[in-house]
Amino acid sequence: MIEIEIKLAWLAPVKDAVLRVEGLGFVASSQRTLEIDQVYDRHDSLRQANQLLRVRREQPQGADVSAEATITYKGPPEASRYKKREEVEFVVSDGNNFELVLERLGYSRSFRYEKYRTKYRRSSSGLVTLDETPIGVFLELEGEPGWIDETAQQLGFSAQDYLTASYASLFREYQKQNPGTKPDMTFDLSPGSIR
Repeated sequence: MIEIEIKLAWLAPVKDAVLRVEGLGFVASSQRTLEIDQVYDRHDSLRQANQLLRVRREQPQGADVSAEATITYKGPPEASRYKKREEVEFVVSDGNNFELVLERLGYSRSFRYEKYRTKYRRSSSGLVTLDETPIGVFLELEGEPGWIDETAQQLGFSAQDYLTASYASLFREYQKQNPGTKPDMTFDLSPGSIR
């Protein structure tokens, strides 16, 4: 599968983002869920090749962290104003055992990041996600380029606002501006986090 997406930095309160998205007719297709993502690498080879291997666990509000995990491989992105790359994703029933297998194969944890994510749909054309992260709020638009452009415009953004960086890259920029930040993008990284 080829994933096509962009991020948009939302600089107003989260509730305003919800009102804007729902005002355009999007309906929440999932409840607000804490996603705990762990990136694995082997001697930094995947990062250097612009690839990603991620283990994601979810914690819906009021529930424990799931033992089930979503495993994702992302290939190198194509040069474009959109983030366009191969994505292979599958679910395993026991994320702990899968991580153990990765470690036995020589992979190690390289980066952990958390976000509260709510998914919105208006049709089968595309997906809007509202991501509340320790470094800010982002809207992610995933779909065909024409749908992304149209939806971004409806939300009040232009192509100049498109971000194609990963959360790891955005966090590295944040760390440069905030020396002393913990190495992972988790909600305990600073006293002013949104948790």
